Amino acid sequence: MSPEKIDQLVRQAIAAAQEAGDLPAFEVGDTGIERPADTSHGEWTSTVALRSAKLAHMAPKAIAEALAAHIPSGEGISKVEVAGPGFVNFYLSAAANNEVFRTVREQGEDYGKVDVGHGLSTQVEFISANPTGPLHVGHGRWAAIGDSLCNVLDHANFQVQREYYINDHGSQMDVFGESVAKRYLQLCELIAEGKSLDEAYDQLQADRNAYVDDEYDEHPELHPYMDAFNEALGGNSYGGDYVIDIAKRFYEADGDKWVGVAHDDMVPEFRERAYQDMLQQIKDTCHRVRCDFDEWRSERSFYVPDEDGVSYIDKTFKMLEDKGLLYRTEDGALWFKSTDFGDDKDRVLIKSNGEYTYFASDVAYCWKKFEIVDYEINIWGADHHGYIKRVQSVADAMGYPGKYEILLGQFVNLLRNGEPVRMSKRKGTMITFSELIDEAGVDATRYTLISRSSNQTIDFDIEAVKKQDNSNPVYYVQYAHARICSILRRAAGVDAEQAAAMGMDAVADKAVGGDDYDLSLLTEESELQLARKLSEMPDLIASCARDRAPFRITHYVEELASDYHSFYQHCQVLPSEGRPVDHELSRARLAACDAVRRVLALNLRLIGVSAPEQM
Repeated sequence: MSPEKIDQLVRQAIAAAQEAGDLPAFEVGDTGIERPADTSHGEWTSTVALRSAKLAHMAPKAIAEALAAHIPSGEGISKVEVAGPGFVNFYLSAAANNEVFRTVREQGEDYGKVDVGHGLSTQVEFISANPTGPLHVGHGRWAAIGDSLCNVLDHANFQVQREYYINDHGSQMDVFGESVAKRYLQLCELIAEGKSLDEAYDQLQADRNAYVDDEYDEHPELHPYMDAFNEALGGNSYGGDYVIDIAKRFYEADGDKWVGVAHDDMVPEFRERAYQDMLQQIKDTCHRVRCDFDEWRSERSFYVPDEDGVSYIDKTFKMLEDKGLLYRTEDGALWFKSTDFGDDKDRVLIKSNGEYTYFASDVAYCWKKFEIVDYEINIWGADHHGYIKRVQSVADAMGYPGKYEILLGQFVNLLRNGEPVRMSKRKGTMITFSELIDEAGVDATRYTLISRSSNQTIDFDIEAVKKQDNSNPVYYVQYAHARICSILRRAAGVDAEQAAAMGMDAVADKAVGGDDYDLSLLTEESELQLARKLSEMPDLIASCARDRAPFRITHYVEELASDYHSFYQHCQVLPSEGRPVDHELSRARLAACDAVRRVLALNLRLIGVSAPEQM
């Protein structure tokens, strides 16, 4: 029975008590329908008597007793009790409590949908890493959190747009192009000495590995090419092994055609092609981890003139200037009056030398966002905390106060058997997100990265996450789903291949054998607990959406899996030799099993994790 139904019963009882003269007239506000923490206090409780005491000029307990006396019999309520200072506790009949099993099976993927968003058009922007290197593990966490949040918001009736902002404008793109170009020339140099492309590639990678291992740079003779690379670029470079990979692909496509070409003619080509290469790698990684975007927004696009020769960023500045929110200093720099909107200082948009700041792009991007949607959510790393106010001040200035929300996330500590995995930004060494997926798998990786609140640091132990036993939460949850699928296949008399062709919903329908199963037969405590847990899902989705907290789903599915394993131990579902089960009781239990299967699969889908039918 839903909280809405209990709310309706409470309101009807108050109206009946007022009409009978047992309660004075007063306006009923929130009836305070909640789940008791202790199931011995019933399935639902109402705090309306406590909330209405001042309005009614009565003791809460007297209000509660009058209300309870007018709750109609039947309606799926087995008992109503007044407890404490004025709580009204509702105990459901077995049939009413268990009706959720039927509801889940009827609603399928729509179960648990709630109207928190009221259709609000909302953009969620996340990851948004520079296209100058592969995604790392921290980016992977934003992928897991961002995509899961989008799924939850969608289930809560937000109109969601997923967006990735490509930081492809600025000096870092030139540095990236020059890094790839230098590595390409080193390959060409080795090939000119008589080595094959593969041999030259292996030598550069070995040279780089020696540089990484030489922690205190005590043996420069072991890594001359890495040292030459750093010296040529003044230490301002991208030194990861992936740069050598891209350089090799350049040689495979072009041979040595760029040897001897002037620097200014060469670098733009390397910059653009390396950028497209890396962007495609990022897109492939996101898709692989089931995190696809509706829009990949290029920062460069804001600087491209339209047919009238005016760029989007120019239009944005003109809009702010018309509002009187920009000014120039004597040196010619252009400033935004962000202090008018609570920022601690005004922010420069164009430097005195005419160079646009990074913040200038953010200003244009903010306006673009609100041309598309009505509300914005960004997910940033905790190190960007100081940037929040200036961006929100732009949204306020543009007429969208309180509509630019920023979630900060903590980072990931990567471990192996409890020991930190060594990484160095200076040496260009890291575990990429793709490499982590290769080793741990998509399901275990996504589940682990979403398993805690975004404001908590995660310790990701690769070996622990890979374990195929009940110590690994994702395995534990997926195994519960697979166990149910096995039971349903046996009940339906089909094998795994036949079930795959039919689909598990059809298998379950065949196993249960119609819709006329009697849920009132399910009276064991473990059966009733399963029903209670399934009934929590709508409230779960609402809280996850309101609080931007999709991590709670992992807690929920672990609790549901635990409840199911307890049910499996205490309640025989199918008859076996020497252990008969009443046919109708078996059907009801199969329906309950199927409802649990559907809810497990649905919640795993919301966090981007598969629900295997066999393990």
